[in-house]
Amino acid sequence: MKEARDFSIGALIAIIVAVVIAVVSIYGVIIRNSYEFQLRKANETSNYETRKAVEDYARSLIAQYTADKLRYETYKESNSAERQSWAEEARIRANTTATIYNECILKNSFIFRDNIPEDIKSELPYLK
Repeated sequence: MKEARDFSIGALIAIIVAVVIAVVSIYGVIIRNSYEFQLRKANETSNYETRKAVEDYARSLIAQYTADKLRYETYKESNSAERQSWAEEARIRANTTATIYNECILKNSFIFRDNIPEDIKSELPYLK
């Protein structure tokens, strides 16, 4: 009987130790990931190459969006079914580009710190 009680106390202690180790490990990973994210964020906000790459990517998306928007506006009221299909394809591409652009600006907003260049818009509107 005493051996069974000693075994159950030992098992209980082992379970408690395992739970404590698991909690400490998970908490350690959370702290480390948070620290690494803050470090990455600080590095990228001060890194000129990162800022330039984001700005160049945003400008290329704006150019693609503008081209598709102009094509859409050119052909949307055409009498030709083929040209209207071109307009619809251009509208879809423009809206896809707007989605990508808006996500890019949102994800990289910390890089600009309220200092967005004049030629980069804070958001591209969707075409209806």
